[in-house]
Amino acid sequence: MKLAVLLVLATIALLILGFALPVHQATTPGIVSGEALPGVGASANTPEAAVRSLLGDVQARDWNRAYSVLANNNNVPKEAFIRDVGGNYGSLRTFSSLEGSRTRVLNENGDQALVRADMHWSTAVGPIYDVKQLKVVQQGGNWKVEWPLEKQPTVPPQVVPVNYLRWDVISRGPEDDWGTQNVDSPRVRIVSMNAVQHGSTLVIVGEVVNEDTVPAFVDINAILIGKNDQNLDQESSFDKIQHTLLPKQVTPYRIDFPGFNLSQVKNVRMDAKAMLVPASADPVIAVLDQHEQNNVLGRKVLSGNLLNESGRVVNIAQVLATYYDSNGKVIWVSDGYVDRALLPQTPEPFAVDMPDSTVGKVQSYRVTVNHYMRQQS
Repeated sequence: MKLAVLLVLATIALLILGFALPVHQATTPGIVSGEALPGVGASANTPEAAVRSLLGDVQARDWNRAYSVLANNNNVPKEAFIRDVGGNYGSLRTFSSLEGSRTRVLNENGDQALVRADMHWSTAVGPIYDVKQLKVVQQGGNWKVEWPLEKQPTVPPQVVPVNYLRWDVISRGPEDDWGTQNVDSPRVRIVSMNAVQHGSTLVIVGEVVNEDTVPAFVDINAILIGKNDQNLDQESSFDKIQHTLLPKQVTPYRIDFPGFNLSQVKNVRMDAKAMLVPASADPVIAVLDQHEQNNVLGRKVLSGNLLNESGRVVNIAQVLATYYDSNGKVIWVSDGYVDRALLPQTPEPFAVDMPDSTVGKVQSYRVTVNHYMRQQS
């Protein structure tokens, strides 16, 4: 029990540190990490220079300058532009900074052009990549960018009934003589485990179920055992798992071992740790319109929409996608963070990657959502 508490405290400390000091991770294959952006007020004598100048203002968070050089600022409210680029409602974008970008002119014809911008955002949970195709027009001898404002539907005032299940945990105080002093850990079980090679990384994927009648905070550890029965390495699922499991709930997990190969491993020792935690079944986040498609970079992704069916704002949402083969075996687990807040009753798009090694093998998939709410932290 003490070990489980230490794990929770360590996780919370890492999350707090992450939001204070955004981390930098290796780039995703096929997506560039970005270049340094020009300074504020840089010359915009070409379509590409105009886009890079605007992104430079965004990187400096100089919203006044960025808004002033838009070609369509008469039709885009300033506050809406700032929310669209800089985030709101405590979303992941509000904790992000533009690290760099790559731009490329797709088409130029007279006084109009189309420029693709691959943006690399640094966040507390690692890099996020955003791709936009921006229309650039010439006005008064200068090139200016038309910003494609993503408008969200307006939800009318309404009453959302609260009828979800909730579990509280009562702890025995040091001066109390009632109740039990020690509480047994919830019963959880690893129901599947599969080791796959992904480039130079050995990956362990599978699923875990909470078999108890109480909620559990779950973490999965794995130890690689070598040919001579020596311990090669130890890693945990960290954020590639749904940590809080309600009774009978199933979560995928993924554990990465960079620099290891299957040929080096004789066995994998798995360990599921669980502790009792308070939890509730609210908010309910529905996953809608799941489908495979190619993104603007030509890579295969699983896309869809998240619908926050509660009446409260979900500040940060993380999508976990489990991919199964024709035998129902877990062959991959992808994760991705949505950098916009999930507003009540408002769909928000998501997309997570499908590695080339799984394309053609995936027969079904399941999407689950981790959520973080500021008022609960």
